[in-house]
Amino acid sequence: MPPIIRPITLGAALLLALAACKQPEQAAPPPPEVGVVTAVPQVVPLERDLVGRLAPFRSADVRARVPGVLTRRIYQEGSDVSEGQVMFLIDPAPLQASLSASQAQLASAQASYANAHVAAQRARQLIAQKFVSRSDLDNAEAAERSAAAAVQQAKAGLAASRINLDYASVRAPISGRAGKQQVTEGALVGQGDVTLLTTVDQIDPLYVNFSMSVSELEALRNAQRAGGVSLQGDGQAKVRVALGDGSLYGETGTLDFSGVVVDPQTGAVSLRAQLPNPDKFLLPGSFVTLKATLGEQNNVFLVPQPAVQRDTQGAYVMVVGKDGKVLRKNVTTSGTREGSWLVTAGLAAGDSVIAAGLQKVKEGAPAKATPWKPEPAPTGAPGAAAAGPAAPAASQEDAAAPAAQADAQKN
Repeated sequence: MPPIIRPITLGAALLLALAACKQPEQAAPPPPEVGVVTAVPQVVPLERDLVGRLAPFRSADVRARVPGVLTRRIYQEGSDVSEGQVMFLIDPAPLQASLSASQAQLASAQASYANAHVAAQRARQLIAQKFVSRSDLDNAEAAERSAAAAVQQAKAGLAASRINLDYASVRAPISGRAGKQQVTEGALVGQGDVTLLTTVDQIDPLYVNFSMSVSELEALRNAQRAGGVSLQGDGQAKVRVALGDGSLYGETGTLDFSGVVVDPQTGAVSLRAQLPNPDKFLLPGSFVTLKATLGEQNNVFLVPQPAVQRDTQGAYVMVVGKDGKVLRKNVTTSGTREGSWLVTAGLAAGDSVIAAGLQKVKEGAPAKATPWKPEPAPTGAPGAAAAGPAAPAASQEDAAAPAAQADAQKN
């Protein structure tokens, strides 16, 4: 081979070798696949979890209204009594004697009036014949009027004696559940004061007393003025009582009182609801957890909990725009409901909110949106909670990409 051709041949071989060692240009990876949910505006009840205390609808003290010795208890402690039912008996003998004395006084007053009336009638007849003076007639008529007043006074005394005798049978002032006896038989009651014998509480319905902070009430009223919150159909807030086992009591209460004075120590306003209690299941004095429905929130969104992220700026979600690229939207949340965040601001109807695959997306980068399906709770493990929504499985191309990159680096 001539010396000039040999360098040319060597250079060509070297170029071929370098071309063989050159890595092939890699194709751009496909956009990540993410699960999305479509934001749909809804009307959601505005609920608050509060703590309240049950109180009887009415509570009345049963007291001895006349002095005497308590002789008998008629009712059974802790039982339901009706209005007017006899509960205690006080020794009626002194009261009966007082009634008899009042009857005698009335009879005496009536006899005196009869005599005075006859004397006055005679004087009125004789004055025309001038057999009596005008002064005698005036005196006879004055005596008649005094005797008539004495009769009325005696009648009033007789009525008072009858009332006192009736008070010897102590009756229930209201219908309800009677409490424990406070005074035993044989005790002197009503001597100088009205002795407390027992109490009767009406526990159907019940009152539920609770409070709410001023700031929360102002926020609720501002939302009502702005149209974000509206009252329910009947215009009354509803209250449900949560029992100890987490279930809700079968009856629903309604708000019937809202205070107008703020407690300076707590900064809260007193509220009260009326709750039916037909089975007498709930008892007054108990502290209960309330689920108060104060109205309806309009144009809010229910977003799966995994979709809402938080950082130093606050809560936000990632959405897939119409151009297929990911963008961030800051949102305002207002608690949770049925496993979803309640978003009141920051989203628009139709937004594709990413609920699965958030770890694979980047703001401004493209993403492939697919409908999100929540992962079912794992079975077989008692007490295991449902895991968050799983990201869609990576495609075969995504799985093979790292291996291809490693082979290329070896070459």
